Amino acid sequence: MMMKGPRGGRELTLGTRTVLVVVALLGLVVLAGIATATLVLRNDLTSQYEQRALAVARSVAQEPGLADRVLKGDPSPSGPVQVAAERVREATGALYVVVTDDRGIRYSHPDRTRIGKKVSTSPDEALAGREVVTVERGTLGTSARGKVPLRTTDGRIVGEVSVGISTDRIAAATRHLALALGVLALVPLGLGLFGAITLGRRLSRRTLGLSPRQLADMVREHEAVLRGVRDGVIGLDPRGRVTVTNPEADRLIGYELERGDSVASGADPGLSRLLTQEPAPDGELSLVGDQVVLATRLAVRRDGRDLGQVLILRDRSDLDTLARELEATRALTDALRAQAHEHANRLHGLAGLLHLGRLDEARDYLDELTEARTWVPGLRDPYLAGLVAAKSAKASEAGVALTVAEETWVDGDLARPLEAVTVVANLLDNAIRAAAAGSRRPRGVVITLLGTGTDLLVHVADTGDGVAAEAAALVFDHGFTTRSGDRSGHGIGLSLARHTARSGGGDVVLRDPGGDHGGAVFEATLRAALTPTVNESWRDA
Repeated sequence: MMMKGPRGGRELTLGTRTVLVVVALLGLVVLAGIATATLVLRNDLTSQYEQRALAVARSVAQEPGLADRVLKGDPSPSGPVQVAAERVREATGALYVVVTDDRGIRYSHPDRTRIGKKVSTSPDEALAGREVVTVERGTLGTSARGKVPLRTTDGRIVGEVSVGISTDRIAAATRHLALALGVLALVPLGLGLFGAITLGRRLSRRTLGLSPRQLADMVREHEAVLRGVRDGVIGLDPRGRVTVTNPEADRLIGYELERGDSVASGADPGLSRLLTQEPAPDGELSLVGDQVVLATRLAVRRDGRDLGQVLILRDRSDLDTLARELEATRALTDALRAQAHEHANRLHGLAGLLHLGRLDEARDYLDELTEARTWVPGLRDPYLAGLVAAKSAKASEAGVALTVAEETWVDGDLARPLEAVTVVANLLDNAIRAAAAGSRRPRGVVITLLGTGTDLLVHVADTGDGVAAEAAALVFDHGFTTRSGDRSGHGIGLSLARHTARSGGGDVVLRDPGGDHGGAVFEATLRAALTPTVNESWRDA
C-alpha cells in the first residue's frame, strides 16, 4: 500500500516495507544457500573425479608387462603402450591416459604428435613413489588428475601413469545440481513469500496502514499530548485491556496501571464502573479512589473498526474541597448572623434589667452571655452550630422540622471542619429529602451529635418511608438514588460522606433501614474530629 508523504510523494506503509525486506532477505538467503550448496557439491564432485582418475591410473599401472614395455621399448604412436592407453581412455571416458618413462617422456597421449615429448606437468612426485591427485591445466586443458608410479615386478620405478578427467564434465554436473537445487528452492521461496505477504497485511491492519514516519510522528505527538494534558487519560483496547495511561490518570486513581492490565479484575470499583457502564459517562461526577472526578468515556473507531475506548478523568477534588470550604464558611456565616441576632435580643433584655435597676439579675445575665458561645444547645463549635441552623432553615422550606436531640453534647471544636461539615451536611440533606418525600406526618428529622474524646458520633433519623430491603446494600454505592426521572447530580452524597469518614478512620452506616415503625437511621463516626478543651465547662445558652 502506498501513502502520500509529507510533500505529496508516495510513501510505503510499514506492511509493504516489511514484505519487501522479508522477500529480499529470503531471496538472498536462498541464493546464498544455493551458492554454498553448489560450491560444496562441486568440491565433492572434483574429489570424486580425482579419486576416479587415481583409480584408473592405478589399474593401468598394474597392467601386466606395461612397465617392461616402457623399460625396453621406445615411444611410438602405434606402439603397444599407446594402444593399451587409448583402449583404457575410451573405455573410461577419461580426457587422457598418459604413460611416461622415468625421464617424463610420453609413451602414450591422445594427440599422437606429442608422443616422445616431455610431459607439461612435473612427474617428480610420482617418480618419487607417491600417488598424486590434483586439478591442473595441461596441453588438453584443465582436468582432475591422478598420478601413480609405474613399477616393474621387482618394485623398481620406471615411469608414471597419469590419468585426467576433464573439468568440463565437473562443470556440467555442477550446473545440473545447481538447477535442481534452484527448482527445489522455489518451494520454500514461495512459502516465504506467502508468509511475508500475510505478515505485511497483518502489520498493515495493526498499524492502520500508516507509514513508519507517520507512526513515529504519532508516537511523538502521543507522548507530547499525554504528558502535557492536565486531564487523566486511560486507553483500552476492544478487549478491555489497558493500552496507555498518563501520569495524571495514575495520580487520580491512586496507583499505576500497567500496559495489558485488565480493568475487569483488580481495578478500583469506581474505575471499573466508569469503564463498563452503559450508557457511557459524559461529564459524570464520580468518585474514583480518593478523588472526585468528572468522567467522560469515548469510543474510538477508524475506518469502521472498533479500536477500543478512552476514559478521560478531570480532577474535581479541588472544586469539591472549595465547595466544602464554602459550605463550612456558609455555616459559620449563618451561625454568626443568627448569633448576632440572638445577642441583639439578649442585649435588649439586659438593657431592660438595667433600666429597672435590677443590678444583681443583670450581672448574672451578663455572666451567662459571656459563657455561651452558640445558640444551639449542646454544641460548642460554631461550624456545627451554623450548619445545623442553615439546614434547619432548608428543612423548614421543605416542610420538615429539624430537631437537635437533647442528648447532643459536643464539648470541643472541630479539628477538621471540612470533613465534619461534609459528612453531617450530606446526612442531613439525605434525611430532609427522605422526610419531605415520605408519607408520615408530621415530617421531621432528629440529629444527635456526641463528642467522645476526640471522636464525633453523628446520629440522624428521619420520618421518611425508610430504605427498601433490596436497596439497603446499595445506598452507599456511587450513583445509586431512589429518585425517578432526572438523576443527574444525585446518588453522590451518601457515597461521599462514607468515603470522607473512612478516609479519617471512621465510617458511615445505615443503623436502621426503617419501615412501618419509622424512617431510616444513619450513623457516622468521625475519628479524631474534635480538639477538646481542657478544664472548661459551660452552660446551655
